[in-house]
Amino acid sequence: MKSIIRIMATAKELWPLYFGIVVAAIITSVTALLSPFVIAEATDVVVSITTKGEGEVSTLLWLAIALLGLMLANSLISNIGGYLGDVMSVRLRVILSQRYFHKLLRLPQRYYDSELTGTLISRLNRSLTSITDFLQMFANGFFTTLITVVAVLVIAGIQSPWLALMLLIIYPTFVGLTALTSKKWQRWEGKKNHLYDSAGGRFAEVIGQMRVVKSFVTERAELDDFTGKFHDTIGLTREQSRFWHAMDIARRGALDVVFFGFYALIFVQTARGDYSIGTMVLLIQLVNMAKQPVSSMSYLVDSTQRAITGSHEYFKVMAELDEPNNPLEVHTTAEVDWVDSDPVISFEDVSFGYDEDALVLQEVDLAIRRGERIAFVGESGGGKTTLVNLLMKLYAPTSGTIRVHGQSVTEVPTEALRREIGVVFQDASLFSGSVRGNLSYGRPHATDEELTDAARRANALPFIKKLPAGFDTEIGERGIKLSGGQKQRISVARALLKDAPILVLDEATSALDTKSERLVQAGLEELMQGRTTLIIAHRLSTISTVDRIVTLRDGRIDEIGTPGELALSGGIYAELLALQGSTSKADRARLLSFEITS
Repeated sequence: MKSIIRIMATAKELWPLYFGIVVAAIITSVTALLSPFVIAEATDVVVSITTKGEGEVSTLLWLAIALLGLMLANSLISNIGGYLGDVMSVRLRVILSQRYFHKLLRLPQRYYDSELTGTLISRLNRSLTSITDFLQMFANGFFTTLITVVAVLVIAGIQSPWLALMLLIIYPTFVGLTALTSKKWQRWEGKKNHLYDSAGGRFAEVIGQMRVVKSFVTERAELDDFTGKFHDTIGLTREQSRFWHAMDIARRGALDVVFFGFYALIFVQTARGDYSIGTMVLLIQLVNMAKQPVSSMSYLVDSTQRAITGSHEYFKVMAELDEPNNPLEVHTTAEVDWVDSDPVISFEDVSFGYDEDALVLQEVDLAIRRGERIAFVGESGGGKTTLVNLLMKLYAPTSGTIRVHGQSVTEVPTEALRREIGVVFQDASLFSGSVRGNLSYGRPHATDEELTDAARRANALPFIKKLPAGFDTEIGERGIKLSGGQKQRISVARALLKDAPILVLDEATSALDTKSERLVQAGLEELMQGRTTLIIAHRLSTISTVDRIVTLRDGRIDEIGTPGELALSGGIYAELLALQGSTSKADRARLLSFEITS
């Protein structure tokens, strides 16, 4: 329950609702508890009239009116409390969802390397649903039940100490047995949640890559895998439910025996003259009111355990370490006082590994001058893209220092650093929405003239004009309604619009045909003027005009030089040039290992 209380405590703005719910619960309980007294009094009046001829019928009518008033008040106040509970539940869901998303945006890239998107979504939905469902039930019923139980114990103690003592024994005993049962239940629930998350993660992957699924005709295999995971939860649920309900039969059976004792004691004492008929009716109603919360304890504990499991998963994510100097945590309200230094970018003895035991980059030393164009060449997995990721602080170097404008990237606010860098990825990485929304993603207040100019320079304007609604055309999830070349041209235009002093082209024209590549390259040439540019290219033609080429071999810098110098050095670049002109299958296979095409 600590985690549930922690969640409620974090949403401090909901305390007026919490207070209103408690007040409504108190009033509801009072009206419910007064009703048995009115009925008991009416019973005694009826008995007195029918057996002794004493009493007035008008008294019964007034008691009936009082009972009606209590019932109406109970109905009104309980629904007001229910309304407050519903609003509280939804507002809490909004707060928790916002904070979860806020946390995910602050987490480092490394966290996402080991998590499936669908798993994150499934975990969020399940955690929030279990928490808010419990709190809604808790708000709408728990306080009323708690107040009723306490009041019944007090009233029963006044009428019969033995009844109060038996109730005091049965409540903690029943709750304790239920809690013990729940420990085993939670282990099954954890296994089921793992299967749900795994299935949800795969589901999101398949939907996101449906073209691949269909092209390889793997629909049946994906369906069988998805169904199999859910089918496994059926077996777990059978075991879980069989155990739970078997224990519940035992618990409730014992409870029935105890309450049999209550009724027998009340009946016998009434027959002996210890109680009037009205008092007997009062005690029976109180016992029934006391029995109801105990009988529903299984559902309450079941919901509580789900909520506790969900809250543990929620706070596990919330406990992850944030990305250092994340923009959501350290907002840059003013321009950073960058040092006017040359080199603009420097890697000083930088090593990095995704795992501590396997370094991807080792002892990289590289200085990139202002306005220089640098191309990175090497085999696939050689560390080219990793260098760019380190520059953008998506990962922190294992050792060494990376400087931009003379300042260590670990010390510069992340927002300020990334605003200095424009990127065009190999994957266009578009969002659902309009062309306009994707173009202006990094510059939301761009004018129509600026959007049009960027699109023209990236050779995107001609096809955008042909779209049904031009810049306002919806392009679907990840730009699914556009061709690969169209998506990439929008991605290039987006970087053009950002107009950052440092430019990263991560295989930026790999999805374009030769004609489109030539036109986009002309726009990129204009953009690169006076800017420091890092290029990772599939095609050697796109790096023929760079100032220097850096070749990487096994995570280390192998050579640095101009295209002309490296063409004659006999190293990786010279090998690529030779392979590109070869027609043998062995050479073409070797060329593919570099992910380079002509």
